[in-house]
Amino acid sequence: MKIFSIAVNIHDHNWYDGITHRQEERHTRLKHNLNPENSHDTEPSRQFFREHFVPNYEKYSKNNIFAFTVSNLGQEFVIDLIEETLPDTEFLNFRPKYLFDYYQTEIYYYIDHHQSHAAYAFLTSGFEESDILAIDGRGWQFNCIFVDRTGKIIDLSQQLSIGGLWNRLAQDIGLGYLGAGKVMGLAGYGKWDEDIADMIDLYLENPNHKLPNGAKELLEKTKKQDTAYTLQKKTEQLIKDIVYPLKTSDNICVAGGVAYNGYVNEMLTEHYNKVHVPPAVGDEGQALGTYLHADYVINNNVHDTSAYAGTDWELDTALLAEFDWSEKTFDEVARETAQAIADGKIVGWFQGKSESGNRALGNRSILADPRDPNIKDRINHTIKKREDFRPFAPAVLEEHYQEYFDTDQASPYMSRIVPVKSNKIPGVTHVDGTARIQTVSGQINDKFYTVIKEFTKLTGIPMLLNTSFNCQEPIVETPEQALKTFKNTHLDLLVLDNYIIRKKQ
Repeated sequence: MKIFSIAVNIHDHNWYDGITHRQEERHTRLKHNLNPENSHDTEPSRQFFREHFVPNYEKYSKNNIFAFTVSNLGQEFVIDLIEETLPDTEFLNFRPKYLFDYYQTEIYYYIDHHQSHAAYAFLTSGFEESDILAIDGRGWQFNCIFVDRTGKIIDLSQQLSIGGLWNRLAQDIGLGYLGAGKVMGLAGYGKWDEDIADMIDLYLENPNHKLPNGAKELLEKTKKQDTAYTLQKKTEQLIKDIVYPLKTSDNICVAGGVAYNGYVNEMLTEHYNKVHVPPAVGDEGQALGTYLHADYVINNNVHDTSAYAGTDWELDTALLAEFDWSEKTFDEVARETAQAIADGKIVGWFQGKSESGNRALGNRSILADPRDPNIKDRINHTIKKREDFRPFAPAVLEEHYQEYFDTDQASPYMSRIVPVKSNKIPGVTHVDGTARIQTVSGQINDKFYTVIKEFTKLTGIPMLLNTSFNCQEPIVETPEQALKTFKNTHLDLLVLDNYIIRKKQ
């Protein structure tokens, strides 16, 4: 039976049909598919529901499997539409006790928000058994769960409701709604602040997404980087204190928005032999987890998801009229791209289907030379147009990562932040001596592997600086979007499949 899955979230709306993973922000061009002026505007959620939930429910609910999950505010924003569409809304009372519990009627299949995170992490891991940590800001029945090796769900919503605080503090120190990733980057510049630590402890006594009395005044007088650093260290300590004693396996899978925290993921490698973090760990991966769960329970199948599950696009060369361009073999493209980067050029790199998740993994990337100590400032100021403290990732050939980074596990989805051992790559080394690495293998992405290999031949350095292909917008999805971002920024070169594109002089 065919499965269609969809996530009813407040943000990062997405669906998956077993082949294509549609992340709505890539098409609406609204970051997280939110109104940028009002993050609690219900209209983006309602429009997504009308355009994607309703017609696919009508299509799949009769002879196939229509599967979905909801978040707290996600369902609240569209509850009247849910009630109009579904004859049964008892799913709202479903509270699972085990990972593979589910609620099913004759016409739909439903699991909890945190089950979706946990199933996505576990069923993509390849592990026969594992602990699972699903940790984010707000789900539906839970805010955080731990799943032991038997599948039993342990509710950590009160003890470890830290995800909401990351979002709250990101807003209160001026880094915006859903700005937790920026806070993580800023943490590398800070130091411990005891008053901020006390404020965090006070918040965790009643984690309701509102800061305790006096917090506003404290944040105003505290350096932003110190707030960020203290929050990072408190998060790490809380996970050690609460999660470590629950260990039942040598493996752990992690998902939920907090699983984008590369410092935490690397820390977990000290306590677990294997740590698996899939590529779309936040709410943008909810449809993937829901699909995997339904396919496993109903069809007894572990679905093989790809990290590259966007749409295949074909370039219309008529769009290239205002550019200088040429079509070449891929081997020629790889060599010319590597040479351009070695010569100091910054390249937009667009290949095949887009990545699932918020990390560019070599199909929608901006590439540059990691040896250049000034490259971070160049890209942040002239291309990304974002805060200057934010670092960039090294994409390193998998067989060479331990020569440059102090870690013992590969990181194919750019999920861990690790110490840098070499002074040869200042362009990808953060102020605290770390880097969020992506290990690249030919099995996962042969084209990306090949262009890094060509750069290695030229320079002796087996990696490239890799960041997402965008400029104050969601990652580009289509060739048209890539050309627009190329035209409007200081990118030197655009590689679009087998086309090499330059701006006319």
